[in-house]
This record gives sequence, structure tokens and C-alpha cells, in this order.
Amino acid sequence: MQSPGMKAGGPPDGGYGWVVVTSAFFIMGLTTGVLKNFGLFFLEIQNHFGVLTSTTSWVTSTMIVMFHLGAPVASVLSMHCTQRAVIMTGGLLSASGMILASLDLSLPWMYLSIGVLQGLGLSFSWLPANSIVSHYFLKWRPIAYAIASSGECVFAMVFSPFFQWLIEVYTWQGALLVIGSLQLNLCVCGALMRPLESKPHNHTKPNKDDHQDSKADDDPTPKKLSFQWTLLRKPELLLYILFAIFAAAGFFIPPLFVVPYATSLGLKNYWAASILSVLALADLLGRLACGWLANLRLVRNLQLLTMVVTMLGVVLLLLPIGKDYSVLLVFSSLYGFLFGCVVAIHVTSIVDIVGLERFDSGLGLFMLFRSIGGFIGPPAAGWLVDLDKDFGACFYLSGLVLILSGVFVVLVDRLVERKVKPSYSGLCLQDGSEAGCS
Repeated sequence: MQSPGMKAGGPPDGGYGWVVVTSAFFIMGLTTGVLKNFGLFFLEIQNHFGVLTSTTSWVTSTMIVMFHLGAPVASVLSMHCTQRAVIMTGGLLSASGMILASLDLSLPWMYLSIGVLQGLGLSFSWLPANSIVSHYFLKWRPIAYAIASSGECVFAMVFSPFFQWLIEVYTWQGALLVIGSLQLNLCVCGALMRPLESKPHNHTKPNKDDHQDSKADDDPTPKKLSFQWTLLRKPELLLYILFAIFAAAGFFIPPLFVVPYATSLGLKNYWAASILSVLALADLLGRLACGWLANLRLVRNLQLLTMVVTMLGVVLLLLPIGKDYSVLLVFSSLYGFLFGCVVAIHVTSIVDIVGLERFDSGLGLFMLFRSIGGFIGPPAAGWLVDLDKDFGACFYLSGLVLILSGVFVVLVDRLVERKVKPSYSGLCLQDGSEAGCS
């Protein structure tokens, strides 16, 4: 039975889909929006337990790795249950992690509560929300995903001064308790996610010369959904996973260390925290701008991704030049804008690689292996800071691995284009026309 507003044989591309986008907007804010501002607790936890920077960074690193390792589990559960049930479960796990962490029992307790429970909760909420938005939209998918993911930026902008105020008024333990209570709203957002039942839809005319993978994607025969580990045989997905590993190693370093870096330059707490708010605003503008640009389809998504991820790496290499508030704000804004551009298209690009039918499995595998970079990045940056006594070293590391990640995207784009061109040539021969044929 089709959901109301469902177009015959395809995604609704609107209707109740915009309710799903709105719900996903709040889910992004209450998951990754919280994660991006966790750097505000970094110095508080470090000073409270009296440990090294690298030791403290394992709290965030464990949360990041569980966020990624939980992705294939969330994908499987979404296929056999519903996205609605998985998101609500994630809300309960996230809230439990924050509330238990507020008990302040020990540092290993922080690894378990913040790292494991919060990380799994974020994964169980974030991944199904991304998945259901992609299934509800086709024509407007880039802009719909950009709007949904912008919730991370809007909430991050608000959470930055709010979390700082909570820490000063209620201590960091009380702040975690309040945040955990807020994350219970993930259950409400999950309840709004109406499952979308549809069979795979053929968006192009069948062609005997098409690649075998394309035929599988367009097969109108209903299939039982299952997690497809065989996607790891696709070289383009393997290369895209390598991009994910290196990019993740660089992604999570700046939000974690920019506030401690600003504090080391002598900036007051609220001025340092305001950098995160400006960064989040720039991130929002980047997501909307890149989502709109991707929707115009002037260039391929993978080409656009290569450009923005390379520029992002260059900006991070230059960020340590900022030794005062104004210069640091400029580079942080550039970083935020370009980061938003990357986030707006790096998940939806998986559809270009594996097709919509296998998107859930592809995203699960993408997130699973991306955990390697997320797990190594922050501790490696913390180790460099402890070694050099300079926060600039962590930004150099982040910039270099992001530039390297762009090389893998170039290779993926070439492989995808090689598979598409033979199909176009076959169409030209059938039509008897040379237009558009090389």
C-alpha cells in the first residue's frame, strides 16, 4: 500500500516529504549539532580529571567511532523495522548517554556513556533520517538534503553560546544533564517519519547496452531488502570509502580544537565560543549554496566535491596564521562555508556510485569505514599538540589529509564516467544520431 502523496512508481518529491525534511532538520541539530559543540566541554573535562589533551580526546574519538560503527547496524534495522523505530531508539540511547555522563563517576565512565551510548544514539538517529529524505525525493534531492542537513548548522549556532552559559551556571555535569533532556525530542522527530513503501522505479528507458549494475538498479521487480556487503566489490565505492577515511580524519579535528586554540591565544570564553557560532552560520550558507548549485547540475557532484574538499584543506593549512580574533574569524568562516559545501553533497554522491536502491547499504558501508578516520584523527591531533605545544599542528594535519582525500574523489569520478559513457554511446547508435556522441 502506498503512502499518501506517493507518486505512482517513484518518490513523492514533495507533499509529506517536506514534513520528513523538517523532522530531519531537527534530528541533525540534536545529533551532529551537539557533536560539533562538544569541544566546549573539552577543557572542562581535561581540567576536572587532570589528564593530557590526547587522553581527553579519546572521549570524543570514541563517540565518533561508535557513531560510524553503528551505521551498518542502523541500516539493517531500518530495512527490517522502520526508520521511525530506529530513530526513536537512537533518541533514547543519546539521552541516556548524556544523562549517565552527568553523574561524573570517572573518565572510563565518560568513554562508556558519552563515547558508546551517545555515539550509537547519534548513529541510530542520524543515518535513518538521511536515508528517508533521500527516498522521499528525486528531482529535489540535493536541495532537500541541504535543507535537512542545515539543521546541524542552525542548532550548532544556537548551542554554542547556550552550552557555554549552561557550563557556567550549572557546571559541565549539569549542562550534560540538560542536553540529554533535549535529546529526548529525537523520539518526537522519529515519530513523524512516516515509512515510505515503494518498489524500485525505472527512471530511464531500458537499454540492452546498459551496464549490468544499471539494470539491477532499474529492475521493477519488488525485492526483499537486505544489507548488500557485495558492494565492496565495486572499485569506485572502495575508492570513495578511502576518501571517507581520510576526510573523516580531518573533519572532526577543527571543531574540537578551534576553541582551545582560541583560548590559548588569550581570548575569553564567550569570544572563543562565538567562533563556533560564526562557523556554524557559514556552514549553513555553504550547505544551502552548494545544494542549490548541485541541483542546477552544471557540473557533476563528484567534480564539485573534489573542488570544495581541496579548497577546504588549503584553508585549514592557512588557519594557524590567525593570531587575533578577526583573522581567526575570517579563516573559520571560510572553513565553515567550505565544510558545509562538502557535507551538502558527499552523502548524496553515494547515489551516483551505487544507485538509489542500494543507497542504504552504501551509506552504511561508507559510515562504517569512515569510523577509522574519525577514530584516529582527534587523538593523532591531540598527540601532536602535546608534542609540539602548539595547536597549529592539528590544523596542518587536518588540511593535509583533506587535500589527500580529494585525490580519491577524482579517481571515483573517472571510474563512474567510464561506466556511463558506454551507455550513452549505445543510445546514440540506436537513435541513429551522432549528436552528443564522441
